[in-house]
Amino acid sequence: MFENLVAEAEAVSVDGWDFSWLDGRATEARPSWGYQRLLGERLQHVQAALDLETGGGEVLDGCPSLPRLTAATESWPPNVAKASARLRPRGVAVVATTGVPFRDDVFDLVSSRHPVTTAWSEIARVLRPGGTYFSQQVGPASVFELVEFFLGPQPEEGRNSRHPDHAVKAAAEAGLEVVDLRSESLRTEFSDIGAVVYFLRKVIWMVPGFTAGQYRDELRELHEKIRRDGPFVAHTTRFLIEARKP
Repeated sequence: MFENLVAEAEAVSVDGWDFSWLDGRATEARPSWGYQRLLGERLQHVQAALDLETGGGEVLDGCPSLPRLTAATESWPPNVAKASARLRPRGVAVVATTGVPFRDDVFDLVSSRHPVTTAWSEIARVLRPGGTYFSQQVGPASVFELVEFFLGPQPEEGRNSRHPDHAVKAAAEAGLEVVDLRSESLRTEFSDIGAVVYFLRKVIWMVPGFTAGQYRDELRELHEKIRRDGPFVAHTTRFLIEARKP
């Protein structure tokens, strides 16, 4: 059973940012604020928008209407292809880049869901005066119960590297005013070892360089733990931040 679950999870594609393969195998509570709904509301009232690190374009495409000038960036080639196929029919320019290659003062709204990094000074540069940055981000020590199962206890610096206080400070240093900040801790459950393998293959920064072969012993131990005790429980942290350019 262990070998079959691992092999299945190793074989499935992890392109894009769709986690539907985990349906019935893992659950994650969602933040109460409803990021996609709030983003959709904001997109209805702007003329130019930019979505950074759009993944496969799933979140942006889920918004009912988009402004005439909408652009998105993504750096991972498989996701660029998915985002292009999904968003270009809706008039979105998808740019393959790790940066923010746009002119100053172009966008009324810059958004990003779960960015790996936030280029605060570049975001401030491309925002028009009065424009906003709207983002849902991964918070501190997110799913660290799983991370530490594989990597052992993590230093305090690593546990707090994504604290929302750091984002507030960086926004201020870039000349932006934070107008909304919310944070929640959310229960996450993994019901079988295949779900764990898939998750760590997809969310590559959790256990850098993860392969099922390298962590075979830990995976087998966790498999037995799940069989004995039930789903492996971790806690995801998320924060919502909105910052305005004066």
